[in-house]
Amino acid sequence: MSGVVGVVLVSHSAALAGEAARLAREIAGTGARVAAAGGTEDGALGTSADLIERAIAEVDQGEGVILIPDLGSSVLTARLLEEPGKVVLADVPFVEGAVAAAVSAAAGAPLAQVLSAAEDARTYRKL
Repeated sequence: MSGVVGVVLVSHSAALAGEAARLAREIAGTGARVAAAGGTEDGALGTSADLIERAIAEVDQGEGVILIPDLGSSVLTARLLEEPGKVVLADVPFVEGAVAAAVSAAAGAPLAQVLSAAEDARTYRKL
């Protein structure tokens, strides 16, 4: 294996994306490739295809990238950058999905397995 699957967190908020990415990296460990793409280029609320594209390039090691958007137009913006088999969108809870994907990716799982781990986060119960 030459690398690990990357994870990009797409949020309307740079702060939210950054903190969720930090949490996922800290839980998953040093092998995790997680980047944040939050807000717009001028720091406002919103999403930016350019920021997402740069985040993909930052974490892409040739094994694929999972995009995890928070809500609304972040999903639509992330969809613009999907590439079947290479950059895939995960319809998962933002934080739980990010942590599950990062842990699975850091363990060396392939793209489909990382996506499945993130999707399993939908069934996590807290009580």
